[in-house]
Amino acid sequence: MDLTGKLLIAMPGMQDPRFEGSVILLCAHSDEGAMGLIVNKPKPELKFEALLSQLDIPHAPGSRDIHVHFGGPVERGRGFVLHSSDYAADGVTMPIADRYGMTATQDVLSALGRGEGPQKALLALGYSGWGAGQLEAEILRNDWLTADASDDLIFATEDPSKWGAALRAMGVDPMGLSAQSGRA
Repeated sequence: MDLTGKLLIAMPGMQDPRFEGSVILLCAHSDEGAMGLIVNKPKPELKFEALLSQLDIPHAPGSRDIHVHFGGPVERGRGFVLHSSDYAADGVTMPIADRYGMTATQDVLSALGRGEGPQKALLALGYSGWGAGQLEAEILRNDWLTADASDDLIFATEDPSKWGAALRAMGVDPMGLSAQSGRA
């Protein structure tokens, strides 16, 4: 089972508070493990322009403001730009299911600072990672639902609404979910 490019939606009762209410785009998934970025937990105290200044990257007047997110608890000081597939830096952009890309170099930040680069983007600090078999075990334990990703959900929906919107896109009423799980 390859879930690359799919969404993970945290179930109510998620035992790890870092993932409570999370929506994660899986950037890579294989027998060796998985890696993804939380797309609905903004870091409002961090501004894109301030991060560019800190890195000595020019920010053109009137260029876009990219939202900064908590991408996950692993390597929280490292930045990842999740973006539309219309941008690719040679040898450094990781394609995600032919629909998205992830670039972790300053090239994409420089392009965004100039008002260029990918049409849609968000910056995530840190990432979410799982060892071999760990994610599959969490899915079987009912910690996560999986769903198809959409550009609107990842890039356009307001962050506080993404969890409910992801569930509704699957036909699930968020109010109907229980924190209790079981097997028949």
